[in-house]
Parts: sequence; structure tokens; C-alpha cells
Amino acid sequence: MRILIVEDDPDIAEFVQQGLREAGYAVDHTADGEEGFRYALNQPYDAAVVDLMLPRRDGLDLIQSLRQRGVSTPVLILSAKRSVDERVEGLEAGGDDYLTKPFAFSELLARVQALIRRNSGTATETTHLTAGPLELDLLERTAKRDGDPIDLQPREVSLLEYLMRHPGRVVSKTMILEHVWDFDFTPQTNVVEVLVHRLRGKVDEGYEPKLIHTVRGAGYVLRLP
Repeated sequence: MRILIVEDDPDIAEFVQQGLREAGYAVDHTADGEEGFRYALNQPYDAAVVDLMLPRRDGLDLIQSLRQRGVSTPVLILSAKRSVDERVEGLEAGGDDYLTKPFAFSELLARVQALIRRNSGTATETTHLTAGPLELDLLERTAKRDGDPIDLQPREVSLLEYLMRHPGRVVSKTMILEHVWDFDFTPQTNVVEVLVHRLRGKVDEGYEPKLIHTVRGAGYVLRLP
């Protein structure tokens, strides 16, 4: 899962980036509202965290412009503004949720996860994903197959989450790169193959039927029984 942060306070930006990356997300950051607009317009993000007070283009204008362009990426607004009118203004501009500063990272993470669940059509009441025999706890970032724990690294969790949100759908190497790694990541030639191989070994080894399949020339797919 890939998140965009548009925040010009370096301490807050670093705090949020570190927390999201430790939770297994790929994170892109810009401190510039105009650049944030370009990022969100041209890259497939699963969610965005946007401050209101930004240089060159404020957060409200950024969000409104994205919605006018048909970009539906869910947006969590960050702001030091606390009045009801200001929160309503942010939501009416096209924001999906609102968090005032200062905030606890655990709350920000829970809100981001809720936005992603709603946007992907999974139940808003649960912090778990289930796909066939697979279970993924979105808060603990832990996985199970047939009730057995699977020991996964953060990027393996991100890839499994992406596959579980799109069961039966072929996802290409490019799509995986876009959702699992950061914007400035320079991929090695076989980095996706290595990650899929590691995840497949942990999810499928010793189990039947096999769930993660290679579609030659197209990518990978999670096929459920």
C-alpha cells in the first residue's frame, strides 16, 4: 500500500513517514502543495495525508483540484485548525477525514487504514482482511493461513495486503512496484520476483491448494479455492 504525505513541517513529516514505513507502507513525501498535486494526479496512491497550510498551493485547493480532475484517492486532512466550521470546510472540499494537530500516530494510522478499507470496498468495521484461508490483521500487521501464523517482513505484508485486496485480479510488476515501494525507489531488475518468491514460500509452502500464481507475461494473481 502506498501513501502520499503533503506536509511542510519537517518534524511532523518525518514522524509520520517513519511510523507508516514501520507499519509496512510505501511512503512518498513533499512539502510543497503544487508538487503534492502533481504527485497525486500522476501516481496511484491508496491514501493521502494532506496538511492545509502549504506553500504554493494550500491543502483545500489541492484537494478540490484533485476531485475536479476525477482523482478519488481518499484524503486525511491534517491541520492545527480546530473549529467545526474549518473541519466542515475541509470535508466539503473533498477530504474524507480530518485530524487536528497534535495527534497520536496510532490514531493517524487507524484513520488511514479505515480510509483504505472504505475505498477498497472492504468492511469499515473490521481491522482484518480475510481471503480464503488467509487472514491479515491490519493493525498488528500479522498474517495467518488456516490459523497458522506466517512470519512476514514489512514489504511482504504490504504485498500480501495488496493481493488480498484484489483476489483473482492479475497485478503486474509495475503495479506492485507502485504500491509497495516509495516514489524515489530505483528498482533492481528482479526485486519484484524476489519479493513474490519469498512471500509465496511463506504462504504456500506445505499447504494446498497453492494461492499465489505467476501469470506469464502479465504478473501475479491470488487465486482462492
